Amino acid sequence: MAEFLVKLADEQGHLKQQVEHGYSEAEVRERYAQQGYLVYWVKPRSLLTSGAALGRRSKVKASSFLIFNQQFLTLIKAGLPILTALDLLIKRQRDKFLLQLLDNVRERVKGGELLSDAFAAQRVFPKMYTTTLMAGEKSGNMEEVLSRYIQYQRLVQTFRKKLAVSLVYPALLVSVVTVMLVFLVTYVVPKFADLFENLGAQLPTITVIMLKVGLNAQKYAWAVVLALIIIVTLVWRWRQSDRGAERIDQFLLSLPLLGEIRLKYQVANFSRVLATLLQGGLPLVPAMETAGASMSSRHILNGILGATERVREGQGLAKSLEQQKIFPDLAVEMLEVGESTGALPAMLASVAEFYEEDVQTALGAAMALIEPLILIFMAVVVGSILISLYLPIFTLGSGIH
Repeated sequence: MAEFLVKLADEQGHLKQQVEHGYSEAEVRERYAQQGYLVYWVKPRSLLTSGAALGRRSKVKASSFLIFNQQFLTLIKAGLPILTALDLLIKRQRDKFLLQLLDNVRERVKGGELLSDAFAAQRVFPKMYTTTLMAGEKSGNMEEVLSRYIQYQRLVQTFRKKLAVSLVYPALLVSVVTVMLVFLVTYVVPKFADLFENLGAQLPTITVIMLKVGLNAQKYAWAVVLALIIIVTLVWRWRQSDRGAERIDQFLLSLPLLGEIRLKYQVANFSRVLATLLQGGLPLVPAMETAGASMSSRHILNGILGATERVREGQGLAKSLEQQKIFPDLAVEMLEVGESTGALPAMLASVAEFYEEDVQTALGAAMALIEPLILIFMAVVVGSILISLYLPIFTLGSGIH
């Protein structure tokens, strides 16, 4: 089916635009006309820029989406039908982007679609969320699966905020150092070159080298910037390919200290998602596929997909992951115990908690090591530049006496 942008008015005369799937413009128009809407026009979405048509972002704000689900769960627990709950929440929704999406979801549900299919059709919400809703619809226990998803989102947001706070100071420090070095090399050094040229003094070798670096940096700054843009663009495009993403990810995972932290973060994320899906009643194989899709590491994603195939063939989860050689031995051993005792979801949650704490500890230790190294590097480089620039001045001053 194709996507169409529909402009219509309801019985109260409220105008709205939304994206709808259909086989043709006539079919979409007829469908809405039968529901009592006044259809102004139906246009293929391919002829429009989706972002211009609805002002869409690529993602829903995590905070707004969490609040929506908390309120949605409260209304469902109070016994309200899904459509009534959606109507109430849409009226109070302040996030315009989320409002448009929810409006489309409501119309789809009103037209007979399942709630999970209506959210999945927006192509914006996490696959884990739509899969969780589907599990709740099949098991008839929507309240429990939504409650577990909300709990998962709270834990993830808390964990990410802690990581972000840990990285703020090092990022700020690196930015300040970079700006300072660029300013010294491209502006201060050439000014000293003009001064020494006017003095006509004999310059030390270190000063001559520094002046050449500064003058060339100032002269060819545009070429350096252009080269950096080209390199970044080529790397970014290469990263979009499967082979490029795999190679880059392998390089990141091979980095000392930081690679280990990245691996543990991915393990914690996978375990948390898989535990939430299994507790919601989803079978292991589709739960692994959904959890694997949430991985930002292509190397680990490929390993999980390989393990999923082995699980589909009847092999155990721990054994399948062990054969892929992507998960730490401790995590595999914990999962093996969980499988043997019939408490796999609980053990996955324990694995997630263990590695989340380990990531925070390791990241704190890494930052404690990196920050002094940055300061030492800055002191050495800036000190070398200043010494090379002021050394001739000191020499001239001593010659006057």
